[in-house]
Amino acid sequence: MSLLKSFHRLSILLVSICCATACTGPDLDPEKQWIHADKGAFAADISPDGQLSVVSGANNGINVWEAKAGEPLYHWSHQGEAANLVNAVHISADKKAVVTSDREAFALWNLQTGEPVGFWRIDESTIRGIAVANGGKGILVGRSNGQAMYFEPETGRRLEFFGHQEKINSVDISPNGKYALTGSNDYVAYLWSTDNGQIIHTFNHPSRVTLVALDDEGRYVFTADSQQKSQIWNAQTGAPVSNLQYIARQKIFTDAVFSKDGEYLLTGSPTRSVDLWRVATGEPVQEWKVTPKEGASPPSAVVYAVGFTGPAHILSESSSGLAELWDVDHE
Repeated sequence: MSLLKSFHRLSILLVSICCATACTGPDLDPEKQWIHADKGAFAADISPDGQLSVVSGANNGINVWEAKAGEPLYHWSHQGEAANLVNAVHISADKKAVVTSDREAFALWNLQTGEPVGFWRIDESTIRGIAVANGGKGILVGRSNGQAMYFEPETGRRLEFFGHQEKINSVDISPNGKYALTGSNDYVAYLWSTDNGQIIHTFNHPSRVTLVALDDEGRYVFTADSQQKSQIWNAQTGAPVSNLQYIARQKIFTDAVFSKDGEYLLTGSPTRSVDLWRVATGEPVQEWKVTPKEGASPPSAVVYAVGFTGPAHILSESSSGLAELWDVDHE
């Protein structure tokens, strides 16, 4: 009888541990893997069609990679021969422009020619997030003083947005450059017009907003905070659509991308996780764990970028310096 009781207690304990840590079973292996930064990466982005990656490496500057290619398409240096400190990159939706930034300056690149377009330094405060519209028409910069700047390189037009009260953590911009999305430590995300700086929608959170993402098709907005509210909203009305469903007390996201058909949201996290969610319900569909950086103890990697490469595969870029291709099972 005591043996049965002990076994029962052990079973309860194991179930409790599994629930507390949101057990998901064994890790899935990537279908393919490429080394994009052999000493690890500082930042990365993946184009909306999953065919291009831009990776800021710890020892090899900034490289542009075509899907499945063995050599980079372009190699860039953000500030000449100085050590690479680029910690944010963004590819325009039309794959014609890339913006890169460190804490003090940002650069615009022509993705069709590989040539630099311009370089600008920020004096007021440090850069916390950056995004670029189609063709490099407009650049959105979020800063540590709570201000966001929309800048048009060709015309020199500059618009300052003063809606936030504390430092901005994440930004995104619509492909046409007309709409900006910013999230801040003041518990709020704003969707606002780059024509006049007017707020279109306000998205409130119970804690600091750590990530924002716009659907390139203009259907949805995603905002996530430092606790448990990870919300998908209707971009047209500002109404909530769904809240991501997970057991963990806290889940931080580092990237988020909507599928072209609008049915799925793909996210990356600082804890190696890549997750697929149903937009309509917020329910999880599938999870993957990227390969940790070699020699890291405990095994760890930050997922910097995720992207859909087609209906059956997704791509990830992480701090381990690896691009990894994963099979998707929607069932």
